[in-house]
Amino acid sequence: MLDLVLKISLIAVTLSMLALLYRVIKGPSTPDRVIALDAIGINLVAVIALISMILKTSAFLEVILLVGILAFIGTVAFAKFLEKGEIIERDRNH
Repeated sequence: MLDLVLKISLIAVTLSMLALLYRVIKGPSTPDRVIALDAIGINLVAVIALISMILKTSAFLEVILLVGILAFIGTVAFAKFLEKGEIIERDRNH
């Protein structure tokens, strides 16, 4: 029974990732695309966790941690780019 629920959850999360991919491609504005990319990162963590639970292994825990960190760094970089227009500030006169 639990395997069936996990597989249905995996399909639902995968379908939501496809909808988010559509938002990334057709998003009306750049912030909408950034939010969709962040949500794809979160859903990717969920997909890896569900696959790990279906396979009954803990081998993917490091991958989940790494993808979570990369998604967070990407979101912060996009937010800084949207706010200031650049990610790394080169002005050293301060």
